[in-house]
Amino acid sequence: MKKYVVETYYTCTFKTVHTLNDLNDKELTKIDSRTDGDVEVIDVKLNNRKTKKIGEKNKEKTNDIKINNSLPNQLNEKIVNKKVESNNPQTFKIKNNSRFKMPDRRKGYIQKAQIGDHKVYLHTGEYDDGKIGEIFIDTNKEGELVKAMMNNFAIAISLGLQYGVPLEEYVDAFIDTKFEPSGNVLGNDRILSASSILDYVFRELAISYLGKEELAHTPSIVNNKNIANDSTDEKFLKIVKNITSKGFVRSNLEEKLVDLSDVRINLKTKN
Repeated sequence: MKKYVVETYYTCTFKTVHTLNDLNDKELTKIDSRTDGDVEVIDVKLNNRKTKKIGEKNKEKTNDIKINNSLPNQLNEKIVNKKVESNNPQTFKIKNNSRFKMPDRRKGYIQKAQIGDHKVYLHTGEYDDGKIGEIFIDTNKEGELVKAMMNNFAIAISLGLQYGVPLEEYVDAFIDTKFEPSGNVLGNDRILSASSILDYVFRELAISYLGKEELAHTPSIVNNKNIANDSTDEKFLKIVKNITSKGFVRSNLEEKLVDLSDVRINLKTKN
């Protein structure tokens, strides 16, 4: 009977979390050289396994763990601890906490459009910084099966966005997909036609959140109101009232704007 030695290799995935007092270019350039961050081990995976016969004249490898002096001491200690745990017969699982959940009360918009004879309602949800984090797609004439598929498709896209998948990847994947319903689009001032519902949805998201004007069929038209005689604060208040949901701010518009008192905004309108 031949005997073999099994060599097991592990891949350790970790992240370093730094705290910044001020968010500016000077602080960001120093992140790579900082060693005071909190190290979190995300996952330890079995990479591959190799075998060799016992008795071969290969140099035996020691089981000592080499410490890299260039890494922070906190990270070295966690790697050593995970190596010791992996030698135990008990299995372990590290939870991946990389999902960025949506806030309970969130911003967004609803866009109604009609593709052929089918009405499509696109709902979006945003993080506090304005980035999109979820979508919902409702239709009116499809059966229960198609509605369920569209709802679960929207959930899958939302989960991907919350786990960090860039919106650009979805736009590149679903733009120009072709299936019915397709044709002229009514109700959207930037999109006049679409080859499918998915083409319309991600074309709308790309224009609204990525600024991809090349995907729009009409130029952006700014609605200029006669506010030339108003002061800067009154101009800003009128613009915010036009684009802010009364239900979201719960009618406390002026109180919600108190936090913006230290922010200087240069308002420019196109002639």
